[in-house]
Amino acid sequence: MTDKTILVIGTYDTKDDELSFLAGVIRDQGGRVVTMDVSVLGDPSAPTDYSKHDVAGEGGSSIQAAIDSGDENHAMQIMAKGASLLAARLYAEGAFDGMIVLGGTMGTDLALDVASALPLGVPKYIVSTVSFSPLIPAERLAADTQMILWAGGLYGLNAVCKASLSQAAGAVLGAARAVQMPDPDKPLIGMMSLGTSALKYVVPLKPALEERGFEVAVFHATGMGGRAFESLAGQGAFACVFDFCTQELGNHIHGSNISAGADRLTNAGARGTPQIVAPGCYDLVDVVGWQPIADKWADHMQHAHNRLLTSIVLEEDERKEVARAHARQLVGARGPVAMILPELGLGEWDREGADLHNADGLAAFLAELEEALPDSVEQHRIACHINDPEFADKALEIFDAWCASGTVSR
Repeated sequence: MTDKTILVIGTYDTKDDELSFLAGVIRDQGGRVVTMDVSVLGDPSAPTDYSKHDVAGEGGSSIQAAIDSGDENHAMQIMAKGASLLAARLYAEGAFDGMIVLGGTMGTDLALDVASALPLGVPKYIVSTVSFSPLIPAERLAADTQMILWAGGLYGLNAVCKASLSQAAGAVLGAARAVQMPDPDKPLIGMMSLGTSALKYVVPLKPALEERGFEVAVFHATGMGGRAFESLAGQGAFACVFDFCTQELGNHIHGSNISAGADRLTNAGARGTPQIVAPGCYDLVDVVGWQPIADKWADHMQHAHNRLLTSIVLEEDERKEVARAHARQLVGARGPVAMILPELGLGEWDREGADLHNADGLAAFLAELEEALPDSVEQHRIACHINDPEFADKALEIFDAWCASGTVSR
């Protein structure tokens, strides 16, 4: 097995023993280690490969500036900036294959920035005393970040924290050995959807796009999926997007914490990436099923998807608000946008005869959306349901025309 090199990052002035243990396990498993110190006040027991001075300097600052700030938050942001830039440069130079950061709240804050600075596919492990905590906002998680709870590790080595650290060491080294990086020469399509019980277009579209020579990545529109999608869209990872489930936008504007953030439906446009859009499941707002439902939804129809997820069915004025939000998000798009508007429904549960069917609500939404969309957005109203074959056919018709004209690059 080819040896892989792991970048180990932490505050070596306070966590020297723990970081050295972590590095030792990686080496014992046949891996190589590169160390980076992000301390400010103290020094490690032995020199690291990249010192705290190297880190601060990479970000255009210095350790003395961090100390002179007199503020630990400001000081750590200096180190976070430097560590992110240094890690990105070292990876581009082939200096390491995977990254692991160890820390409490300070180290975790820095680690989230470093993980976001590295490309998709680079193993990124954060061993933190606050893993899975509500302290960590979902929007700061890189699309493929892995977190491991650093149990019992606040101060010094012990049997409990060694169990966490040794697993983390094996995980990052194993990931570096096993990862299959995305092929940069194969164009990638980003697609948003829910499970096929709600949205079925992925079934015909994915193989059809693959036959045309494109890779297809389908993201689950339950908050974190949309965040990953938007993050990659912002990096220019997609040749084209098939954004056919924009429900997270409705979640966000109606206050659900199952949100992909305020930038949902904007990043592909900001990059100039061609977008084919349809407002799949626009009529639903997802909320956490095991938490009390907010009073404002008390009189609304509800659909319990499972014990984790409940969907609130929007009323007409609320649907119009979602329509206007789509227009606001798309108005700044620098690339082409085609909006497909199926007249017979936008989710399996809103078909005629289904439990959530509301023809008047759908008509009001479509009319508001058509009126609000900027002139730069092509509108394609079609007499079918989003799960009918005609919808997928229309999407491919638009896509094929864009490929033929060079709008979508192969």
